[in-house]
Amino acid sequence: MDDLAELPPGAFAKADGSPDPLFYAQPRFVTHIDDAAIAAVTDIYRDLLPPGGTILDLMSSWVSHLPRDVAYAAVIGHGLNAAELAANPRLSRHFVQDLNTQPNLPLGTASLDAAAMCVSVQYLQDPVAVLREVARVLRPGAPVVITFSNRCFPTKAVAIWTGIRPEDHARLVGLYLQRAAFARIEIRPPVAGGRGDPLTAVIGWTGNETDAVAELRQ
Repeated sequence: MDDLAELPPGAFAKADGSPDPLFYAQPRFVTHIDDAAIAAVTDIYRDLLPPGGTILDLMSSWVSHLPRDVAYAAVIGHGLNAAELAANPRLSRHFVQDLNTQPNLPLGTASLDAAAMCVSVQYLQDPVAVLREVARVLRPGAPVVITFSNRCFPTKAVAIWTGIRPEDHARLVGLYLQRAAFARIEIRPPVAGGRGDPLTAVIGWTGNETDAVAELRQ
């Protein structure tokens, strides 16, 4: 992968190489992090997702962890299971798409006020291509909020994710955002969840064409 040529060969291979839609064909009406980690996600969303804005919830499911008391103009959901997305009460509309085979988003350029991706970045096999698309559909100065913990489906996570130390995941995601040309990147320290699920957030902001890509902050 030219965007991340310094990573080892096979960095984005998966132990289970079968098509992802097969793995996600059966709905899973469960949450994948504990309640305290979910609360931490909600607090981050409250801080960063603009009320009244149009929000993209990437790799979503039957819950979005958005603040219940905040209204948005629209929440567009994306995922791999139509039943899960249809059951999500926060979504205004949704679409099903395998980003690992088709990273191009069916959304207008500079049409969104923010994007979120919760506990899913570890499954992307061409993360820079996907995040370039996210940058395209975001308005200038808009954030993408990527949150993750220490949990995953290990056979579907990419090799680089399972092969490095958990404390290095944030810098890896920051590298994705940097290569996708986000203008500013912030890494927030982990917040421990109730059963020990550490919740980390990495945020990228779009900028003007003259903005230089910032160095990663920690």
